Amino acid sequence: MAAQIRLPLDPPHPARPQSNLRALQKQGAMHRISTSVGDPAWLVTGYQEIKGLLADTRLGRSHPDPENAARSGDSELLDGPRGDFETEHQWIATMRSRLQPFFSPGHVKAMRSGVEKATDVLLDRMAEQGPPADLADALALPLPRAVISDLLGVPEEERPLLDDWTTAVSDAADRQRSAAGLAALHRYGRELVVRKRARPAQDVISWLCEDGALSDDQVAQLAMGVLFAGYETTAAALCVGTTLLLDSREQWRTLRDTPESAPAVAEESVRVVSRLLRPVIRYAREDLEIAGVTVRRGELVMLEIYAASHDEAVFLEPDRFDIAREDNPHLCFGFGLRYCIGAPLARLELQTAFRQLALRFPEMRLTVPAEDLTVRPASFAAIPTSIPVTW
Repeated sequence: MAAQIRLPLDPPHPARPQSNLRALQKQGAMHRISTSVGDPAWLVTGYQEIKGLLADTRLGRSHPDPENAARSGDSELLDGPRGDFETEHQWIATMRSRLQPFFSPGHVKAMRSGVEKATDVLLDRMAEQGPPADLADALALPLPRAVISDLLGVPEEERPLLDDWTTAVSDAADRQRSAAGLAALHRYGRELVVRKRARPAQDVISWLCEDGALSDDQVAQLAMGVLFAGYETTAAALCVGTTLLLDSREQWRTLRDTPESAPAVAEESVRVVSRLLRPVIRYAREDLEIAGVTVRRGELVMLEIYAASHDEAVFLEPDRFDIAREDNPHLCFGFGLRYCIGAPLARLELQTAFRQLALRFPEMRLTVPAEDLTVRPASFAAIPTSIPVTW
């Protein structure tokens, strides 16, 4: 039976809840749909179902027949199968074990001063240039790029190229552009590995190069994976958080007057960043049942994190951006097997940015209504094209 529902249901926007998706969610937790490129898939919208599936080893990113697998879009990296079907779980375990030391609480705590300094540099520059400013270009995009590039040991003069390539990689509407961006990113990663082997430094890539069990290609794959995962989603959370804070003067004043509320601001921003992100994709590694529906081996399963993070059964007034939200068990960092290893660093960046922005620019405000902002089209994260502010 052909699916009658085709994605996307709602255009992503930082200031607009996704009403069509929420209406679908009320009909049940499991839906037969067509992806944006016309392939059949299952869309999961229930919080409890998604939470369980995020930790379910019967789902994965690889596929037994990748050339014929259903796709969610045209991004070479994000919208189709990735990895080897036979070794996927082993590779995930290897990746997490190698990277875990860099994202441990102790290591992230040691990075605090560096993140604060990077934030100060950007805010100093914005203050010197004076109002008006574009908060996306001035803070939300360059801060995560600077932090993750420092961690990896990417030279400062080469970082703008990475922004161009990661933007191309996530293009869900242009397979050729996405593939070219991915190839350029991997080529750069391998070149960087060669340089680090010759001249090691105090960074992730240099440390990975010392691991005799990893090839140059594997080190490059790990490093570029960290780069991509650590940049765009954190930037999107900064964008949506600052937009909604500045659109709610009462909540902006709360942050300004009580900087210790920054962790709660960061957590709520992570919950609502799902407004800007596409569903998480998985492939069934075997036949399984989800919410009473049989899913066959190899079928595409899309986990709608927005729906999970706005489920009325879990979140009070889910469409409201609420920095006083006490119970916030969102799934935007994942759960279980694939819980985001970089979550502690992302939280540190968000908390630092929100706290220092409110302290340095207490009278900052949007110069256009949040509803009028536009977003980057066909991207993994629908980041606002600009966030115009003054103070």
